[in-house]
Amino acid sequence: MAATGATNFADGARFLKPRLKQFSAAMTLRPKTALFVVDSQRNPFSQSVTMNNGVSATHEDKHHRKINGEAVIAETEEEENEEVQKSWRDYFELAKLFVGSGNGGCDSIPRWFSPLESGFKRKMKNSPVLLYLPGLDGLGVGLVLQQQKLGKLFDVWCLHIPVKDRTPFQDLVRLVEETVKSENRRSPDKPIYLVGESIGACLVLAVAARNPNIDLVLILANPATSYGKSQLQSLAPLLEVIPSELSLISIPYALSLMTGEPLNLVSTTIVKGFQQKSTLELFQGFSQLSAYASVLADILPRDTLLWKLQMLKSAGSFANSRLHAVKAQILILASGRDPLLPNLEEAERIRGALPKQEIHVLKNSGKMPKCEIRKFKDSGHFLFLEDDIDLVTIIKGTSFYRRAKSHDYISDYLLPTEKEFIRTSESFRWLNIATGPAMLSTLENGQIVRGLAGIPIDGPVVFVGYHMLLGLEIYPLVINFWSERKIVMRGLAHPMLFAKLQDDDMDMSMFDSYRIMGAVPVTASNFYKLLASGSHVLLYPGGMREALHRKGEEYQLFWPERSEFVRMAARFGAKIIPFGVVGEDDICELILDHEDQMKIPYLRDTIEKRTTQIQLRTDMEGEVANQVAYFPGLLPKVPGRFYYLFGKPIDTAGMEQELRDREKAHELYLHVKSEVERHIAYLKEKREQDPYRSLAARTLYQAMHGPTAEVPTFPL
Repeated sequence: MAATGATNFADGARFLKPRLKQFSAAMTLRPKTALFVVDSQRNPFSQSVTMNNGVSATHEDKHHRKINGEAVIAETEEEENEEVQKSWRDYFELAKLFVGSGNGGCDSIPRWFSPLESGFKRKMKNSPVLLYLPGLDGLGVGLVLQQQKLGKLFDVWCLHIPVKDRTPFQDLVRLVEETVKSENRRSPDKPIYLVGESIGACLVLAVAARNPNIDLVLILANPATSYGKSQLQSLAPLLEVIPSELSLISIPYALSLMTGEPLNLVSTTIVKGFQQKSTLELFQGFSQLSAYASVLADILPRDTLLWKLQMLKSAGSFANSRLHAVKAQILILASGRDPLLPNLEEAERIRGALPKQEIHVLKNSGKMPKCEIRKFKDSGHFLFLEDDIDLVTIIKGTSFYRRAKSHDYISDYLLPTEKEFIRTSESFRWLNIATGPAMLSTLENGQIVRGLAGIPIDGPVVFVGYHMLLGLEIYPLVINFWSERKIVMRGLAHPMLFAKLQDDDMDMSMFDSYRIMGAVPVTASNFYKLLASGSHVLLYPGGMREALHRKGEEYQLFWPERSEFVRMAARFGAKIIPFGVVGEDDICELILDHEDQMKIPYLRDTIEKRTTQIQLRTDMEGEVANQVAYFPGLLPKVPGRFYYLFGKPIDTAGMEQELRDREKAHELYLHVKSEVERHIAYLKEKREQDPYRSLAARTLYQAMHGPTAEVPTFPL
């Protein structure tokens, strides 16, 4: 919560007695840094929070300044530049801190707290609230690896349920519900994010079902709605017969034996990053894990665990019976190696049980689908505690971040971080190696040069070009523009990349990197907003018809007879850069095109079902209106090379009045088209002179000059 509204959190606990008490705690992992503030009847930011050195500090002690018109807190330079690397060890250290007071977690009733390392970071303007609801442990510290990055985008608050607390599930629902209502009254135009793990996900679903008219975004991590299929059911009878004097030893052992957790925390980390870890580091990891295993007995003593298992049963039943009433936007994160819950199947079941939503891609291109699923097949139960899971990146990749009632692909877009860019480029490293992209640009004097020196840094700029088969040219293009010039290419993409079609088994996660790197649905309003924001826009007039062409149609343009992009560009004085690209015929051969597939009954039915949900360019005539959605059958070749040529920028500044004339605009449109065709012809001719066109020649060159050496191309 923002400082002005933090007192509202007390409203959510009025039915709980006694009143919430303020407490503070220090964390030994980061000297001179407070850990969190706890909600109370009074503004928590005006309360003292104990620092590690024993000195008390208040919100007013911090230095204020304005950023984007908002008051924020200036941290020290060291804190501002530092992003502390966290691991599962930090979770256990915090767990010891929370249960180490001798009272099962400082006192015996649930309360909200905000991690100061997230709460006092610079946030985006109008940041929405994010409420985290923990899993079986109840501590509320499960976001310890995520909260630094989350704190830059959200006002993060976590629910802490003390070890000895016995608040029934339905009372917890009312607590969260009152908090949600209170925050909605304070900021009715902003969404409220509810992030729930395991039993916390059941809590999230229950609150959403009871409040269908509040704008909620739900993120469910391994929801315990599948408790009826869980091995945990057999744990309760075992706990009941364990003598109390043996429970401190047997409970951690039983949990580890049945679930593989917390062993999976370190084992999955080791498996995923084995090459980066030394034998000593691995040994230390297992040694520390064995020391932390006893913490489980403090977090979940026998009586508490029995209570939680009973609550799991009622929580799952309560949430499942109300799925039909959930109208919120939902993102389900499902682990594939969770020995507690069958998450992959459960995610699909939940999506199927939600109210049906008819999707028409064109009409809803500015809206997000009701339910998205992301699967992590190599992850365990504690998803947010794994090193390579980044919740912010997941939210960005699914376009789930918004600060108003609807998502705005321009104002809500967040630039990729260096880590996100590296991860994206690494995932397509094979394509970059296989195609060895040679990029050429044209200077103002008309000279063609190697590299992107001819590309204007300042926008707006519109790149208009040819769409190769399956759009294979996009990734090398986008990655090289970012790595060489730090230019984000905002591609106007087909809405199929943003909305899952009905009864379609396409894995939407394959498009997450497109969204992270700036793709937006192709609409006139999005194009307008991108130009208004001074962006570098990637536009393909040929669209899907060009990218899914048939045999013998390579390098053929399928453009509309007329286009409005010239007039729109002139309105903002944008530079138009025509470009050509060749090389698809160097890496694959089209062997099964649309005509071939329509002769196969199963494929024909799939194509027709998918195409009927795509309503693009229905007002046009000719081949460009033939937006058939199919996936061509390809035969890979020994890779050749991709070649790009970006033409001389066409400056429309000062031409707005002139290009209001449709005929003048059409002349410029035809000129751009002819330039694209000319660039394609130039590249097809010149590549014959490239001694490094083949993969073998490029590999040999880099073996002699180093793997990062730029491979030459044909003479210019």
